[in-house]
Amino acid sequence: MGPKIGLEIRKTSRQALIVAGILGVILLGIFLLSAYYESFIKSTPRGILPMNMTRKSKSVALALAGVILFPSCSATGLGNPTHPTRGQEPNYAVESVQRGKASWYSVKTNAGGRTASGASLSNHSATAAHKTLPLGTQVRVTNESNGKSEVVTITDRGPFVRGRIIDVTSGAAERLGFLKRGIAMVKVEVLKRIKI
Repeated sequence: MGPKIGLEIRKTSRQALIVAGILGVILLGIFLLSAYYESFIKSTPRGILPMNMTRKSKSVALALAGVILFPSCSATGLGNPTHPTRGQEPNYAVESVQRGKASWYSVKTNAGGRTASGASLSNHSATAAHKTLPLGTQVRVTNESNGKSEVVTITDRGPFVRGRIIDVTSGAAERLGFLKRGIAMVKVEVLKRIKI
């Protein structure tokens, strides 16, 4: 990470903290006004204001806080800062590339839920089977017909059908867009972790 990028990240996080602080003060003000308004309603004679007005004022305060706070968190990146979005692998470089046919497998077709690595197989996980790559290797599988890609971890051995280079889970196949078809031409990029 170069000095310019680091400076911009610090600047963005500082701006996000300032926005969060301002929103916190606004939220505190709304709750204090709500409490004052509630005590005002209790001190007025019965019949002037309806009794459920306090509940409405709290609901309005919470709704305003939600409308103000949540969109600003997503806009500043505070919503989920530790997990990169799918397709972003900031600490990986492509080590090698393979092209060929991919198929999918599931708990049902695997005759059980255990993989060669000892981990249990989940249909929805981002894992795959490969004949020769070391278990635990991260690869980016790209469906060449639609451009969709997903990073999966090699946890099993296979496929044992001639002409196929990788088996992904049924969930990964669905996300890559070839679950119904069963087979797709893919590009498999072996990812190597970059030491920073």
